[in-house]
Amino acid sequence: MQALTRPDANLFLASSVHDMKNSISVLLASLQNMALQAGPEQSDTYQEMSQMLYETQRINGNLIQLLTLYKLGNDLYPFRPETYEMTEFAEMLSSRVVALFKTRHIRLEMDVAEDCYWDFDGDLVDGILVHAMNNAAHYTKSVVRLSAQMVDGALEFSVDDDGTGFPQRMLDEGAAAMRGVNFSTGSTGLGLYFAAVVARMHSSRKEEGSIRLENGGSLGGGRFVLRLP
Repeated sequence: MQALTRPDANLFLASSVHDMKNSISVLLASLQNMALQAGPEQSDTYQEMSQMLYETQRINGNLIQLLTLYKLGNDLYPFRPETYEMTEFAEMLSSRVVALFKTRHIRLEMDVAEDCYWDFDGDLVDGILVHAMNNAAHYTKSVVRLSAQMVDGALEFSVDDDGTGFPQRMLDEGAAAMRGVNFSTGSTGLGLYFAAVVARMHSSRKEEGSIRLENGGSLGGGRFVLRLP
């Protein structure tokens, strides 16, 4: 009798994550459409929808990050930096969070350098920044600011909020993520680790990309920064 082939557990898990991601993406799109069509007079429904949107978008982002990390770890991800115009890219990012921000009565401000073009992997950077804006929506009081500016010869994206700022634990985790620590627990570890891995993939003239968490920022709350050389 022929021996059974041992199943590849990693491949099975990756396939399962992919299926879950597709289902969650469909659910998220439906929730976003419902939120954009609903009116603020439906206060009870609005509050429930806001929480559902936040959690669904968070889960969807986590599944995408897990699947992408699997592909990166197995040399399956086609890393392809392309040239993006910052105003257009920022508008695309804002469209991804408009429904969530509407249900939470959050104002999104954008501070983007004009006529600025930069090379990076748009899908990966999109995943980082949408995740950061989703987190900011959870902690802010009333406003989130997305910035894209040239700083010391590199492009810096930042997401600021007017909340109470990051606790020290999160500041420590952000610094540790850049040292290559892979957090297996905690609500912030996966997102920071994913962002740090992606940032380091973008390099130029021996300088690697990086991330950092700060308090204060332009709105006095927490600030997430992605620097791409």
